[in-house]
Amino acid sequence: MKTSDILYLLAHPNQLRAIIQWKIWHNPLHERNIEKESPTLRRCFEFLDLTSRSFSAVIQELCPELCVSVALFYLILRGLDTIEDDMTIPLGIKEPLLRSFDEILEKEGWSFDGNGPKEKDRQLLVEFYTVIKEFALLPESHRVIIKDITKKMGNGMADYANNAEHNVNGVNTVADYDLYCYYVAGLVGDGLTRLFVDTGKANPALLERPHLINSMGLFLQKTNIIRDYREDLDDKRRFWPKEIWTKHIEKYEELPLPENEEAALNCISEMCLNSLQHADECLFYLAGIKDQSVFNFTAIPQVMAIATLALVFRNKDVFQKNVKIPKGEACELMIEVGNLRSTCDIFRKYMKIIHKKNTPKDPNYLNISVTLGKVEQFIESIFPTPVEPKAVAARAQMRATGETPEQAAAAKKRRCS
Repeated sequence: MKTSDILYLLAHPNQLRAIIQWKIWHNPLHERNIEKESPTLRRCFEFLDLTSRSFSAVIQELCPELCVSVALFYLILRGLDTIEDDMTIPLGIKEPLLRSFDEILEKEGWSFDGNGPKEKDRQLLVEFYTVIKEFALLPESHRVIIKDITKKMGNGMADYANNAEHNVNGVNTVADYDLYCYYVAGLVGDGLTRLFVDTGKANPALLERPHLINSMGLFLQKTNIIRDYREDLDDKRRFWPKEIWTKHIEKYEELPLPENEEAALNCISEMCLNSLQHADECLFYLAGIKDQSVFNFTAIPQVMAIATLALVFRNKDVFQKNVKIPKGEACELMIEVGNLRSTCDIFRKYMKIIHKKNTPKDPNYLNISVTLGKVEQFIESIFPTPVEPKAVAARAQMRATGETPEQAAAAKKRRCS
């Protein structure tokens, strides 16, 4: 751990306590029985740790009916993404691979070593035969779901890889932005929800509300796209929609310039507004989860997203580096998530931070306030704020006498004087 990290934790004892609590006293709801796993399945979980240690930990705490299926689903989509993301692979090789990746899942022994040497998850594709072997052992209903999502996502990625305008100038309209996020994140939510319902861990009514499922993916993806501005710019990738940033600046790469600070902050707040518009539907979705391990799996990324959104909102550091919530804060969130009420409380906490940072100088000040109010209103509709008995009685008397609050206050003042 860096000296700066140690000093930060010493200045934030609650976060230090959360890290210790999570590391030492956290008891997972479910644990893998590694002794009963095949060598190839153990290798798959090793790849899962290598691709995303934090996400891997949450997957491995899922109920036994879902743990392996979700782990392999994640690795399959990560393999697909590793091909799509690698700019060293010629389009003539990349496109057919993306479009046929669902068929590759049936090809025993398939391997791919065509990624560039610096590609982070290159080895996953080199040993992809391990994923294929374990995929064949999944329940048939799970294989059907995963293949369907893989086919849709692969074709969507191939369409974008073929889109010269997108590759050169990035995302154009907000509608294009929503479609891109649907292909890379909304489809994942679709597949996961179908797996949850198939195993009886979620309300089947969720499948009748695809907009809720889509919002879960879009809220996460859009928040990450805001956070990753600098990293993507350095890689010559543009995901912020031109329809938004051209309202504030002439050239996308000039957002980080000091002389453009106010315009850049207004731009980032509009991007955050676009993401916030999915927040209430995310909470609505979570109300349909029946199993505690699945609730944790779905809710933890959402609270991380709202915390990240509060961090990046009108934060000029986004244009200079990749900003992330501290590890201690992440541990606090994982501990606090337990049910829908506590999740709503976390959303309220970070929405207050956004509200406090919102400024009348911002052209979207009112829109942001209204959107925050909409989410607050949704939370209030399912978890009303308790009202003191005296306040209830006072309101009843005002209704009976026809007094306004101001008149009632003046009468009380006269009685006390």
